[in-house]
This record gives sequence, C-alpha cells and structure tokens, in this order.
Amino acid sequence: MHFTIQREALLKPLQLVAGVVERRQTLPVLSNVLLVVQGQQLSLTGTDLEVELVGRVQLEEPAEPGEITVPARKLMDICKSLPNDALIDIKLDEQKIVVKAGRSRFTLSTLPANDFPTVEEGPGSLTCNLEQSRLRRLIERTSFAMAQQDVRYYLNGMLLEVSTDTLRAVATDGHRLAMCSMRADIGQADRHQVIVPRKGILELARLLTEPEGMVSIVLGQHHIRATTGEFTFTSKLVDGKFPDYERVLPKGGDKLVLGDRQALREAFSRTAILSNEKYRGIRLQLASGQLKIQANNPEQEEAEEEISVDYNGSALEIGFNVSYLLDVLGVMTTEQVRLILSDSNSSALLQEADNDDSAYVVMPMRL
Repeated sequence: MHFTIQREALLKPLQLVAGVVERRQTLPVLSNVLLVVQGQQLSLTGTDLEVELVGRVQLEEPAEPGEITVPARKLMDICKSLPNDALIDIKLDEQKIVVKAGRSRFTLSTLPANDFPTVEEGPGSLTCNLEQSRLRRLIERTSFAMAQQDVRYYLNGMLLEVSTDTLRAVATDGHRLAMCSMRADIGQADRHQVIVPRKGILELARLLTEPEGMVSIVLGQHHIRATTGEFTFTSKLVDGKFPDYERVLPKGGDKLVLGDRQALREAFSRTAILSNEKYRGIRLQLASGQLKIQANNPEQEEAEEEISVDYNGSALEIGFNVSYLLDVLGVMTTEQVRLILSDSNSSALLQEADNDDSAYVVMPMRL
C-alpha cells in the first residue's frame, strides 16, 4: 500500500471518522482507523461497534492498493500539525505505516485490517432520498430533548417515524418532548418507526454539511444507513418501544398566548440568573395582555420581568424549568411564538406562530 495525498483532502474525512472513534477502547483495534486503497480511491473507516463511518477521497495519482489500520488520533494529530499545503506520502512498510511530508517523517504502528470489525449489513427495508439541509433541520429542532444516560435506554435516542410522504423526528427525556416533521418522497403507506441512539444522531448531524446535497437513508431491521457522495454512515438502532408521543401532546388547551420570541427568550434568560441553580424553576403569571416572569433562589434573591403578550384569557400561574423553555425558543426561527396552556398542572404546548411542522411539550413544575 502506497499513496500520496494533499493534507486538506485527507484531514477533512479523517476528522469526521476520528470523531466516531472512542478514546478509551476495550479492543485496541477500535481506536484505529481502517485505510483501504482501491484504484484511485482511499476510504477511511472508524467504528465503536455502535456507529460506523466510512469517508471516501479520490486520489489524484495512481496508488498501490492495500488495507491496514492505524491509530486514528495520532494520524489526525500528525495531519493537523503539518503545513496547509503539505503533500503527504503514506506507505506500508513491514507492518508499520511511514508518513512523510517535506522533511517530516513519522512511523506508526498498525494492526491488521482483518481484525477490524464491520457493522454487518442487514436487509434494508426502506430507502428514501432527502435534502441534507432539511434532514439536518429536523435533527437540530429535536435532538436537544433526547435523554442522556437514562435507565429507560429507549429515551437516549431519537424516534424516526416514516409514514405516507412524511418523515417525523421525536425526542423526549420524560420532562419535555420535541417533534418535527418534513415532507419526504417515501413510497410507504404504513407507519415504520426506528429509534436511533443519541451518538448516532449527533454524528449524523455533523455530517450533513452540504446544504444543496442529497443524502440517501436506508432503514433496516437493526441499522440505519446514510450515504452521500463523500461518506457512508451506519448506526445500530435501539431495540425498544418508544412512548406513544401522540398521547403526550396536550389537547384542549384553552389559553392561547402569542409573544415575541426574542423578547421572551431575553426575559427568560435574565430571570434564570436568579433561579434555583439545581431546579431552574421560574414562575409565569398570565393576565390579560401581559406575562409576569418571576424567579427566586435559596439565597432569598429575586428576579422579575414583565412582558407584553397577546392574551385575553383568565389569569393563570404556572411554573416551568426555564432551561427547557430556553432550549425550545433557541431552535425556533419565527418572530412570533404560540404558547397553549390549560391549567397550572398541565403541560404547555409551544409552537411557531405560523408553522405547524414542529411542536414542543414542556411539563410544568411545582414551585
């Protein structure tokens, strides 16, 4: 195996692939990246057994084929440290990889390619092609609500649901729920649901960088695979039953509040400064045409904001975790937002004022 490549051409896929590789590995080969040269193509593969990423680069000059695994982090650090315009020469020499660029020379240890685990391909049951920018928006609008290290392991990920011409993403940690849908050209009549683990979702979002580009998604029995011109990403699915999110969506809320998103976000941020650091609770007091936001903490400090809103229902007082409200307002993009409430013990539904493709549910707090 022997090839030469421009630093920039190697660094971009190497950084993406190294992102999948875990630093602390039980199997030494898992901290390596698999390099395969075939014809004029170099492919780089990283995996942690749950998620696998293959990056592809076209080589400008004919190369000597071969395959080997090398330490991912060290190879990436070497590439990063070389000058921008460096031409890198990589050669396999007696089970060591020799990396040369200008007057620099590095010799790295290797492990055989046969030791490298591959995520076995199951039959793909459903395929669709989506615009990268729209899929990325779907993930960004919902991923913040995924649980982290919850014992209910099926919450540590995102539900992707495919039904007639619609792809929907839902995430919840039990205290709040985020949901976003997009139109997609899917010839599928019945509902098909998969749960993608948290790491898989976050890695996938990192890869969707070409706004104009397309991505092909295959949903199999145990895996989801995403393919673009430059990479193939595979993630195992979470085996479990996601909660029935439609039962969580509040129905029949009779108190409709319309407010300026940016003004609300700033007022919540200021009030949050003096909320209890552990519980982050704030109190909302609704009256005709105005919303009063209050917070206090164990040190007897208090914050109060008043903000004008479009509301003409009866008075209501309700508590929330301010972080949850700020997360929602942070992913919305419209000027006006809509908040639907029923009473102080029921969840709130937040949506963009003129857009129904996303919905956010936040449970109230007792203060």
